[in-house]
Amino acid sequence: MNHHLVLRVVSKLLIPFILLFALYVQFHGDYGPGGGFQAGVLFASAFILYALIYGVDNAREVLPPKALRFLVPVGLIIYALTGFASIVMGGNYLDYDVLAHDPQHGQHLGILVIEFGVGTTVAAVMVTIFYAYAGRTRDVDDEDW
Repeated sequence: MNHHLVLRVVSKLLIPFILLFALYVQFHGDYGPGGGFQAGVLFASAFILYALIYGVDNAREVLPPKALRFLVPVGLIIYALTGFASIVMGGNYLDYDVLAHDPQHGQHLGILVIEFGVGTTVAAVMVTIFYAYAGRTRDVDDEDW
C-alpha cells in the first residue's frame, strides 16, 4: 500500500475535514438540511476512505469491530431513552416539549439527542457493513468473467 503516495497524502488532508463536516451536519441538522442519518453516513465515509487507502486491517485498529458492536445499540438506546424520558416527564413518547423548562428549548434538546442517536447508529452500521464485505475474499478464475 505504500505505492499510492498521492492518495495517502490527499486522504490525510481530507479525512479531518470530512469528520468536521459530519459534526457540522449533525449539530446543525435541526436548523437546515442534514441531521443524524446524513452525519452518520459522512462520518462512516471518512473511516471507509481511511480503510480503502490504508487497508482494512489498519482501519480495524483505529475503529475495532468490538467498538462498533457497542455503538450500534447505543444509538438505539439513546433514541429510546429520549422517548421514555418524555413519558416520565409527563408527555407522550418523543414529545420533546416537556424535556426543558420551555417547550421550544425542549424541542431543540429532544431533536438534538435523537439525531445524535441516529447518527451514532448509522455510522456504526455503515462501517460494520463495510468491514463485513471488505474482509471477504474470493478466488476469481477467468471463467467467472
